[in-house]
Amino acid sequence: MSTGTRIRPGSPAADPAVLHQAAALCLTYPDAAFEERLPLLRAAAPQLHGFLDHAESVPLDALAAHYVRVFDFKNKHCLYLSWWLDGDTRRRGESLVRFKEAYRAHGLEFSNEELPDFLPAVLEFTAQTGDGALLREHRPGLELLRLALAETGTPYAHVVAAVCATLPGPSPKDRAEARALARSGPPREDVGLDGLPPYGHLGLLPVLSGES
Repeated sequence: MSTGTRIRPGSPAADPAVLHQAAALCLTYPDAAFEERLPLLRAAAPQLHGFLDHAESVPLDALAAHYVRVFDFKNKHCLYLSWWLDGDTRRRGESLVRFKEAYRAHGLEFSNEELPDFLPAVLEFTAQTGDGALLREHRPGLELLRLALAETGTPYAHVVAAVCATLPGPSPKDRAEARALARSGPPREDVGLDGLPPYGHLGLLPVLSGES
């Protein structure tokens, strides 16, 4: 899959597929192609205007530097969904295989330098197929990412919040609710990982414990 332009001005703002595709573009590293798409994104996805207003107000190199500061140096802003579930454990390899299998089930082969659980790739997959199972399965991590970005004050928080708003039910209001959502997630086999909560390593994350 490749993150291409499939958004048309005038598409219904409430259409989750349009929002997911637009969010995928917004959450990739901002380059010249992204800058050229800004008017198209604004026309297609009013839900993202909180981010797009910022993106249009700063030079591209400043936006790119901000992206790196936000996403490249802090695990609690991780854009790789299986990390929130599995951390850096051996189970993550199995999770990555499951992402690829989900793509193949729809006749899509993942061919990208990023890992298959990269949020923009998952959003593009969801937009293309209408299959939101991966987003729903990894919603606890997605909500934790939303909370962490909001606490940082980055405009990227608007993008993740808009994605979360497309999922069934209300979003957690705070870390405590996000922790509860994480612990009620799908059961997984925790061989050799005694003491971890039902949703993998989430109880150890700084974003949950309040540690810096």
